[in-house]
Amino acid sequence: MKNVLGLSVVLVVAQVAHAADIEAGKEMATTVCAACHGANGVSVSEHIPNLAGQRTGYLEAQLKAFKDGTRKQPGATSPTAIMNAIATQLSADNIANVAAYFASQPGAATGAKSALLPNVANTKVTFPEGYKDSFTKYHTINFPATKQVRYYYANSAAMAAAKAGKPLPDGSVLFAEVYAAKLDADNKPITGGDGFYVADKLLLYTAMAREEGWGKDIPEKLRNENWNYAVFTTDKQHRPGVNQAECLACHKPLDNVSYTFTLKQLTEAK
Repeated sequence: MKNVLGLSVVLVVAQVAHAADIEAGKEMATTVCAACHGANGVSVSEHIPNLAGQRTGYLEAQLKAFKDGTRKQPGATSPTAIMNAIATQLSADNIANVAAYFASQPGAATGAKSALLPNVANTKVTFPEGYKDSFTKYHTINFPATKQVRYYYANSAAMAAAKAGKPLPDGSVLFAEVYAAKLDADNKPITGGDGFYVADKLLLYTAMAREEGWGKDIPEKLRNENWNYAVFTTDKQHRPGVNQAECLACHKPLDNVSYTFTLKQLTEAK
């Protein structure tokens, strides 16, 4: 009886393994998932989990939870929210195939890290010199969790399209200055008369821009039409180690508002 039961278990496992297409899972893993989790399931950074060697059932359950929204957390740029955006695009077969592929990979060695995918990580966005003279400042946001205040700017192409009620076209540039807020004696941000934090130290710049052909090398499940994203240091250089895949995944669900979180403010700017 024991042997019969053991044989039954082996047959069931074999049938489940046969149901998933590991090669199809590998294709998706190496073109999409690899941008954050690495082609072999060894992630590109310490804050992204390794998937190599995880159990198939566990991986499937997590992807299904991301897809149906039962696993989520507030914050559009949180890792969970980014996975929600990716998982909603996956079919049941996609989920089974990717889970089977990562489960088939050997577990990651301690401290192992994958390189960023060049076609996704590399951005074509350059620093917009002279933006304060040629761009329109259209929005300000406080970020209490990080004690920051951000000022948003847009170039004329983006402004004109937004005012006309049209999608933002190639040639559009949206740009933000990110400042640490000035703090009081209790380490709390000081708020000015306009309701926004008083800016203290400039920390970095962020930008999103689009030109014809900029999206052609980005996998469809990450692509934001022709948009590219960038983070710049205070000396106007690309910040090292930035993974554009996280920006693309975060903005992916915003296709009906030109892939930007601030289109409404842009449209209403004077």
